[in-house]
Amino acid sequence: MRKIKYKKGRKVQPTFLDYTGVHKNTKTEMQLFVYDTNDLTEFKEFTTAQLGKCISLDKVNWLNIHGLNDTNIIKSVGDFLQVDNFMLGDILNTTKRTKLDEYHDVLFFNIKSLLPVENSDNIAVEQISFLLKNGILVSFQEKRSDFFTHIRERIRTHSGIVRDKKADYLLYLLLDAVMENFYITIENEEDRVEELINLSKTSTSPQILEQIEKHRDNFNFLKRSIIPLRDSLYSIKSIKDDNVFNTIEHDNYSFFSRLHQKCLELLEQIEYDLTSLDSASNFYFSAQNQKMNQVMKTLTVVSVFFMPLTFIVGIYGMNFDNMPELHWQYGYFMVLGLMFLLLLGMIYYFKKKKWY
Repeated sequence: MRKIKYKKGRKVQPTFLDYTGVHKNTKTEMQLFVYDTNDLTEFKEFTTAQLGKCISLDKVNWLNIHGLNDTNIIKSVGDFLQVDNFMLGDILNTTKRTKLDEYHDVLFFNIKSLLPVENSDNIAVEQISFLLKNGILVSFQEKRSDFFTHIRERIRTHSGIVRDKKADYLLYLLLDAVMENFYITIENEEDRVEELINLSKTSTSPQILEQIEKHRDNFNFLKRSIIPLRDSLYSIKSIKDDNVFNTIEHDNYSFFSRLHQKCLELLEQIEYDLTSLDSASNFYFSAQNQKMNQVMKTLTVVSVFFMPLTFIVGIYGMNFDNMPELHWQYGYFMVLGLMFLLLLGMIYYFKKKKWY
């Protein structure tokens, strides 16, 4: 699980831009889509020098950036959109929680994309940020991925209504695509939890409890990632009549309400899965207690079997002179026989009472 790290340099140099993520070797690349209902232009190898020439304000402009290592490119894009440095800092600082903000007609939105790591119980985290202003939508990804491949194809093939809508609808589609990763991650976690529940019924290995706690941490991390997203989407949903978010058209607020509803569904599912993990933990401890009880029961039965035999041996081990049984010719065999019969009698009685 990622932890927030304090960097003193940010306090000394508030305008200093530094990428804090883990994808340090990813080259910064850009791709631009300029489209409307009738026309589409795609720039696959876009540079900041083309910003003023290729951006068309009477159309929808989607600039997608992969890799955040080149802060000069990020700064140039920010200067073109007249974005304040604190927003650029939030884009580059991947430890920030999900945030929605509008400042000087620029809508800023960042979100955590979570996906399961193959052949591992860990979750891969990537921060994706968006800037929306005057029909221009800029998306920032830490690395190249296929989250938005289907959206690009819909734009190229004019499928659906994406080419008929403005940039705020495109933002909705991109957010929805990122949120699909939450469903994939939760489904993967649920498969692992189901395996753990079945395994806990047949094994009492301590590793099961470790795995249960690991997946509990994963679900809590998912919950921590979705809650601020839910709150951000609720702020759009709840103040749609106040004209606070000027970059979002009134007719498109309902789409963001759908995303808010998805967040509620995800959180409800996570709560259910956490309850399932609690049940798995309780079952594991119950199985451990049952196993311990069986061991204690066996030890108790064996101890009870030998208690009267030990008593008899203790009596004849006192070595008093006035003990007539010590001088009997067959006393030794008689005592052994008595002990054997007593043992058989106790076994029969315990068996009849079903005590073992």
